[in-house]
Amino acid sequence: MAAPPRRPVEAIDAAPRAPGFDLSLAFLAEGYDFMPRRYAALGGDMFTARLMLRRALCVRGEDAARMFYQPGRFTRRHALPAPTLALLQDFGSVTALDGAAHRKRKAMFMSLFGPLERQRLVGLAAAEWRTQFARWPSRPEVVVHAAAQEVLCRAVCRWAGIPVNADEAAQRTREFAQMIAGAGSAGPRNWRALLVRTRTEYWARALVDAVRAGQIQPPFDSPLNVVARHRDADGELMHRKHAAVELINLLRPTVAVARYIAFALLALHEHPHCRARIAARDDDYAAWFVQEVRRFYPFIPAMGGRALHAFDWHGLHVDKGTWVLFDLYGTNHHPALWGDPEVFRPERFERRESSGFDYVPHGGGDPYSGHRCPGESVTADLVRSALQLFVEDIAYDVPPQDLTVGLRRMPTLPASGFVIANVRPA
Repeated sequence: MAAPPRRPVEAIDAAPRAPGFDLSLAFLAEGYDFMPRRYAALGGDMFTARLMLRRALCVRGEDAARMFYQPGRFTRRHALPAPTLALLQDFGSVTALDGAAHRKRKAMFMSLFGPLERQRLVGLAAAEWRTQFARWPSRPEVVVHAAAQEVLCRAVCRWAGIPVNADEAAQRTREFAQMIAGAGSAGPRNWRALLVRTRTEYWARALVDAVRAGQIQPPFDSPLNVVARHRDADGELMHRKHAAVELINLLRPTVAVARYIAFALLALHEHPHCRARIAARDDDYAAWFVQEVRRFYPFIPAMGGRALHAFDWHGLHVDKGTWVLFDLYGTNHHPALWGDPEVFRPERFERRESSGFDYVPHGGGDPYSGHRCPGESVTADLVRSALQLFVEDIAYDVPPQDLTVGLRRMPTLPASGFVIANVRPA
């Protein structure tokens, strides 16, 4: 009689285990380096660790991305700490949905980021940048990250069809900034951000209610109108709370692009030879430069998922409910994928064709069918436009400052926010 086929080994048992009963505090203390240090110590591209008293399978690399971003394989529900999920996406958002409900809601988001819609948002941001540039010569110095947050908040509110005056724009900028800064922390900074989030949701809910009641009439194809009138897979209007959440999920991530803009100017400062090709309107090179900024500098450290059903992967068995953490930062710095990952080199993208799973600053796979961020294209567009404007429209000095990019704080930033001085027309 033939022997029964051997069941693949459980992945969570086969992977090396990181020493320590619970490594939650170590994760918070080490930040982006937490996973890469343990890959190096244990060997390979996976390990298990106990985090928040639960066992997690931590993975990186192109094959791991293919596994993790297979549509329908993982859910984001209960896969991130509740305070982090509340600040990044919140419950009831597209990220927390699966199956037909996710596809229907995701299609709404993707419809808002077509080429013409992206071009309009980039144009609004460029106009805001030029308004700021006209004011800066009278100021002794400018913190680029803070200025970028304000520019992007004003632009995205206008793009979304949300009327805001100067005071309201400043308030929303502060609120979104606190949410972004508090997402990767624990303790008072996170608690304050959650309180701010609650207040901002009341504001967004009031906008949704006003549209539905006919009290305000934004343009038909504006994001505010589309979100307020969206019907989910069940044919019903999206719940007003969820509509408010999704409206914030259009605005807050756009403000978060300010970090990439600060990183882009830091890269330009530390690699001045790149400036000439950008100034010469070498569009291909500018695109490579922005891609390298998004690969090289840390943004989202990892993404979590829980297996919706059991499956086999490379001879290992992943059981239903297994908690998997996919290392975005570690994959973008994987030596086998990038050769010299700690070197900033835009030219690496000249002949590189991404598989969709090797370059993962916003996740992997198809944004239409999976959980990849729908705003990735507009992120690149906004950074590239801002970079071109800073090179072409103004000249500035970079005074002495702390430009350290610490890997312990999530999300990180140049310590000074990148300060410029003596701003003048180019």
